[in-house]
Amino acid sequence: MPEKKIKSFNFYQKQIYNRINNYLLTFLNKLPLVNSKLIEVIKYGTLLGGKRLRPFLTYAVGSMFGISKKKLDAPAAAVECIHAYSLIHDDLPSMDNDFQRRNKPACHIKYGEGISILAGDSLQALAFHLLSTAQISNINNMDRIKMISELAQASGIIGMCGGQSLDLYTKNKNINYEQLKYIYKHKTVALIRAAVRLGAYAAGSISNKLIPILDKYSESFGLAFQIQDDILDFLYDKNKITKKQQYNFKNYKCTNITKLESKLSKKIHELYQDALLTLETIQSYSYNTNMLKAITNFVIKHKN
Repeated sequence: MPEKKIKSFNFYQKQIYNRINNYLLTFLNKLPLVNSKLIEVIKYGTLLGGKRLRPFLTYAVGSMFGISKKKLDAPAAAVECIHAYSLIHDDLPSMDNDFQRRNKPACHIKYGEGISILAGDSLQALAFHLLSTAQISNINNMDRIKMISELAQASGIIGMCGGQSLDLYTKNKNINYEQLKYIYKHKTVALIRAAVRLGAYAAGSISNKLIPILDKYSESFGLAFQIQDDILDFLYDKNKITKKQQYNFKNYKCTNITKLESKLSKKIHELYQDALLTLETIQSYSYNTNMLKAITNFVIKHKN
């Protein structure tokens, strides 16, 4: 039953949340300037709240290939560093100008704009520091380079940053579903695909034949996740939203999500089915896809 799958996700997610937070905290506490304001802001922007969906995907795919969690810690943490940096920068006045993140003051509200920009910059660099220097047992240099290259592409102009730039320049404009999908594929899907691929690359050559199938899963999952997330944002109780967020809804969400809501809701179901079918294909190779099924179901069923 679907309810049982959601509980399964919560079980896995709690373990992964604690594991990745402990790994990142240990890593950050070993850095120079550990008692500085910069590290404090990095910890605030990275460790407080969130579901850790991207690390979840890295662990889920790696585990599917029989890779230990210890070997997956650095790749999973690197993906989360990129995600955390993107959220800190997204909230800035020059971007989305949001006052809150995960029901807490945004970094620039709590600490100031300058140090928040530096925290985001540092997290981006730390992601590649982790991938290039962390002890990852039995991984060859070529697979490590593939991880670094994948994350660089997914977070840069042909991935997340490129998508965010398109997002910036289409706000307050009426766009159709295909245009919205193009933005989502860069802004969201690229990093999700990287999270999935990093888990596969940790397994070495045995994962090669499944990369195209995993890419197909990543696109269906990533698009469904972003569409669902935007709809939930739009339907969120307006009384709990700041005046600035109400302005953003009025000038962006209302022009696109309202117009497309019926089509998007139908599209979520189609993407969900596509993702499940892709997992069935992977399962036909005798791989355990339970963790991936759990997170896929969660994306469709979650309400916050």
